[in-house]
Amino acid sequence: MAGLKPIGLVLVAVTLALTASAAMAHKASDSFLYLNTGPTELRLDVALRDLALLVSLDHNGDRQVSGQELRQARSDITRAVEASLILSNNSGDCSLEGQKWGISSHSDGKYAAARYRIHCPDGEPPTALEYNLLFDRDALHRGLVSIGTDDEPRLAVLSPDARVLDLSPDGAGSRFSVFTTFIYEGIVHLLMGLDHILFLLVLVIPASLGTREGRASHGTATDFSARLMELTGIVTAFTVAHSATLALAALDIVTLPIAWVETVIALSIAVAALNVAWPVLGRKTWKLAFGFGLVHGFGFASVLGDLTSGVSGLVMALAGFNIGVELGQLGLLALGFPVLYLLGQNRVYQRGLVPLALLGVSAISLYWVVQRAPVL
Repeated sequence: MAGLKPIGLVLVAVTLALTASAAMAHKASDSFLYLNTGPTELRLDVALRDLALLVSLDHNGDRQVSGQELRQARSDITRAVEASLILSNNSGDCSLEGQKWGISSHSDGKYAAARYRIHCPDGEPPTALEYNLLFDRDALHRGLVSIGTDDEPRLAVLSPDARVLDLSPDGAGSRFSVFTTFIYEGIVHLLMGLDHILFLLVLVIPASLGTREGRASHGTATDFSARLMELTGIVTAFTVAHSATLALAALDIVTLPIAWVETVIALSIAVAALNVAWPVLGRKTWKLAFGFGLVHGFGFASVLGDLTSGVSGLVMALAGFNIGVELGQLGLLALGFPVLYLLGQNRVYQRGLVPLALLGVSAISLYWVVQRAPVL
């Protein structure tokens, strides 16, 4: 037991981190930028929940933003948004002329939408876009960009490490750059998605424990190989399922309300955790992984669906994002499974840490269910 003390401290720290982060598990913070005709026009959509970090919106404290409150805050919203954008070309910075202002709807709710005409000093279109909205408040915030040109639309992602976008014809948005960009975004989305990480943990725990009959051989190469094959089947089932629904949702073939999707994702984690202790749904973990993976795919697609419909680079973005999710998932499993496998032969882990972990995961997931459930 002495050797478990450092591990116990780590688990306590992780549990505290999970509890502290419970309210943060929702669709990633994204804004949407649409540039077209040259580009000489720009539309920017920013979620109201994100604007609330910059501007006071809920004046009466009822946790709702009315149309009147939004109109009252329009000048503050406009200043915050325009201060975060710098468009330029070789002649200097360009100016923005407001055209329309209103509300748009995306998969995760209401967004403030503003349309601008871009004026550059020499009358030529801008060749660079710098974007700085919310990066100092949320390092996971992304500006998802669709660049509409006379040839074909291109995609790009703006982040704290990549704030400037090359708008020249040979700049951002090549098929290869879209592919690699979305690989990276897929990895980030998986690693920062606490709900998906908890679901993977619940899937891995049974493989770390094994069957009662097989525990006598625990620690042997044969036993490790058998557990690894079991885990491979589980991960494959989860991958096939979420890849299918990710494609269906991102291609706009099947769409589901993101609020309900995230609620069911949270519920799936709690059910999977409870099923480890009381296998009312059976001990075939790969079946659970496949069934719940179908729902998780719709959650992954929420990152792409609001930007990529009708965009020619969709296939590359979709492939890159899916590969990124898989790389993040495999990286976590490669690091975590050997540790859990070694712990699996210890009774303190089997009878103490595992029940506590399952209880904690269930509690957090059920909290998310209550937090995310749409108001009917």
